[in-house]
Amino acid sequence: MAKKNKMTEVEPEIVYSEPMLQPITETIEKNYMPYVMSVIISRAIPEIDGLKPSHRKLLYTMYTMGLLSGNRTKSANVVGQTMKLNPHGDASIYETLVRLTRDNATLLHPFIDSKGNFGKQYSSDMQYAASRYTECKLESFCEELFKGIDKNAVDMVDNYDGTLKEPSLLPTTFPNVLVTPNTGIAVGMASNICSFNLSEVCDGTIALLKNPKTKIEKIMELIKAPDFSGGGEIIYDSEQLRAIYETGSGSVKIRSVYKYDKSENCIDILQIPYSTSIEQIMKRIGDMIKEGKLKEVTDFRDEIDLNGFKLTLDLRRGVDPDKLMKRLFKSTPLEDSFKCNFNILVNSVPRQMGIVEILTEWIAFRIGCVKRELTFDLDKKKAKLHLLLGLGKILLDIDKAIRIIRQTEKEEDVIPNLEDGFSIDKIQAEYIADIKLRNLNREYILNRIREIEGLQNEIAELEDILGDEIKIKNYIIKQLTDIKKKYGKPRLSTIVYTDGEPEEVEDEPIENYNVRLVLTKEGYFKKITFQSLRGNDEQKVKDGDEVSQTFDTDNISELVFFTNQSQVYRAKTADFECTKASALGDFLPAKLDMDAGEKPIFMRVQNSYPENENFVFIFANGKGVRVPASSYATKGNRKKLIGAYSDASPIVGIFYETEPIDILLISSDKKAIVVKSSLIPIKTTRSAAGVNVFTLKKGNTLVKAIADLDENFDSKGYKKLKIPASGTPITNKEFLSF
Repeated sequence: MAKKNKMTEVEPEIVYSEPMLQPITETIEKNYMPYVMSVIISRAIPEIDGLKPSHRKLLYTMYTMGLLSGNRTKSANVVGQTMKLNPHGDASIYETLVRLTRDNATLLHPFIDSKGNFGKQYSSDMQYAASRYTECKLESFCEELFKGIDKNAVDMVDNYDGTLKEPSLLPTTFPNVLVTPNTGIAVGMASNICSFNLSEVCDGTIALLKNPKTKIEKIMELIKAPDFSGGGEIIYDSEQLRAIYETGSGSVKIRSVYKYDKSENCIDILQIPYSTSIEQIMKRIGDMIKEGKLKEVTDFRDEIDLNGFKLTLDLRRGVDPDKLMKRLFKSTPLEDSFKCNFNILVNSVPRQMGIVEILTEWIAFRIGCVKRELTFDLDKKKAKLHLLLGLGKILLDIDKAIRIIRQTEKEEDVIPNLEDGFSIDKIQAEYIADIKLRNLNREYILNRIREIEGLQNEIAELEDILGDEIKIKNYIIKQLTDIKKKYGKPRLSTIVYTDGEPEEVEDEPIENYNVRLVLTKEGYFKKITFQSLRGNDEQKVKDGDEVSQTFDTDNISELVFFTNQSQVYRAKTADFECTKASALGDFLPAKLDMDAGEKPIFMRVQNSYPENENFVFIFANGKGVRVPASSYATKGNRKKLIGAYSDASPIVGIFYETEPIDILLISSDKKAIVVKSSLIPIKTTRSAAGVNVFTLKKGNTLVKAIADLDENFDSKGYKKLKIPASGTPITNKEFLSF
C-alpha cells in the first residue's frame, strides 16, 4: 500500500490594499461645508425680517393656533405644536419662547404676552419655570409681523417633512431687524445686533423712503443711538456711533443708573447695562471687597422684587457716593460695552451692513411684499368683477336664464347652455348657476351690479399704485406713521453727551506701605513687604538664576524695566501682588506682555524724570552714551516705549547717574579700564549709538560693565582720564570676583 504524501500547509497570502486617499479640500467641501452653510443660513444668523428661523417658526405656529386674538394657552402646548416645524427639541424651543416674552424683559417690544415665571434677562441665575406651568399668547404688536401673510406677501415653503407650509420670511411692516435685538454665533462668523427705538427707526426709514440719498448725519439725528430694554445711560461717542451706522461694527458704552438714598446711606442701582448680569456685577464687587479695594462699602445685596431691578450698596459714613460710583464704573461691569456686529442674511447671503444699508435692504424687501399683497388684492377684485359682469348680462332676461336651466335635461349641460345663451365664459356661467333660487330676483342682482363701479375704481387705484414706485413708498410711509403712532414708546436708555472728551475718573486709592523689590537675571520679579522679610531674607530663585537688582521703595512708586530688545516697560508697584522670599515671584515677560525672547535687564524706581540725571548705556562694541532721564518722560500713561537705546550693538550695562560714577569695563581679552561716567558725552536722542570709550582690538568685545565698585577696590593702573582708552591687562586678583 503506497504511503500518502504528507501535504504541507501553506498560510494564505494576505494582501494589503492601499487606503483610499481623499484630498482635505474635497473632505471639507463634501462634509464640512454643508454643515457650515446650514448653521449660517438655517440657524444662527437673522434675516432681513429681523428673525432667526427658530423665532419665525415659533411665532408662525402661534399665529396658526389662533393665539393672536384668542386666550392664553400652556407654553407646553405651543412648544409641542412648534416641533412640527422646528425639530430641534422642546428645550431649545422653549428657551426661544422665553426670550420673546414680556416677562423676560429681553425685547423693547415683546412678541409674546406671558403669564408665569419666565426669568429675567438681567439675571443668569433666575431660572424660568417649566413650560407646563407657564402660559402665553401673541401680543397685539405681532399683527405687524403677519400683516399680508395671507395675501401671498412672502413665499411659503415646505417644512422639514413636507407635511406643512411655513413662511420663508415674515412680511414685517416695520424694520424689525433694528428693533429686536439678536445674537447668533455661526461657523466663521457671528451676529450681534442691538435694539433701536421703534419711533426713531420709523422716522429714519421714512426719511430714506422720501430721499434714498439721505446723508448719514441726518439718519444719526433721527435714530439717535441704540435703545435697550434694560435702560441704562448710553455714553454718546459720535465717532464710534458713526462707524456703527456706516459699517455695522463697533461698540456702544452703557452705564448703570443709580440713586443715593441719604436716609439709609446707601446707593440703589436701578438699571444695569444690557450686556451684563447682576451676578457678574455682584461677583466683581465681592472680589474687590475681599481684596481690600472697596472699603467704602459695608454690604451689598440683591433687592429685586415685583417693583423691578434693584441692587443696593450700603456705604460707610462720610463716603461720597458719586466718586464711589465713578470708581465702580471703571472697575466693574456697572459700565460695560455692547459690541455691535450687524451681520444679516440677505437672499441667503450673509452681509455686514451699517444702518443705512440695512434700512435700504429692508425697504427693497418691503416694497416686494407690498407689491405681492396689492397684486393679490388686485387679482381677487378682478376675479370678482369678472363674475359680476357675467351676472349683469342676465339682468335683462332673468326668465331666460331660468328657462335655460329648467329645459336642460343633463346637469353637465347647464354650464355650456348658459355660456351659449348669454355669451359668457365658463367661470361666469358656474357663478350664475350656483346662485340660490331665493336670490334670483331683480333686487339682489341690481345690488350686485352696483358693486361693479366700486370694484372698477378700486382696481384702477391698485393698478395706479402698482405702476408707480413713489406711491408704493407713500403706502409704506403711511403704514410706518400709523405704527409709530400706535406702538411708539419713549426711549428707555437715556443718552449722555460727553462731547468726545473722556470723563475724569479718580483712581481708586492705593494702600501705601514699604516694600522690597527683587529682580533676577532670568526676569523674575518679587514685591515683598518688610514684615514678610523679618527673619527670612534669603531669596529663592530657579536653578542657574540669581538676583540682579534689589530696591527698597513703597507701594505707590513708578517702575521702569529696560529689556534686551531696546524697549522700556512701565508699571506701578501696586500692579504686582505681594509675595514671599521663598516664592519665585512674577515672570515679567509674561506679566508685562513682552515680545518673544524679550527679558528685563535693568530695573529702576522712576517717579520723576529730572533734567540733570541720566541713563548710562555701555555696548559690546566698546561704545557708551548718556541719555537724559527727561528723554523718557512721555505724555499720557504709556506702558511701552520702543527705541529705548541703540540696538547697533548688544547692551553690556545700563546705569543711572545722579552724579558722576566710576564704571569698570572688562573686555573679552582680559583687559580692563575704569572711567568716570562724566567723560561719556550726553546725547538727547535715545537711540544714539554713542562714542568709543574702550579701544578694542579686532575680534574682541566688552563682556562686563560694573558701576557699584567697592570702596576698597584698587583701581590703580586701570583708571583713565580720557576716552577712548586702551585696556590694561588684568593682574589684580580682585577682578576674578567679577
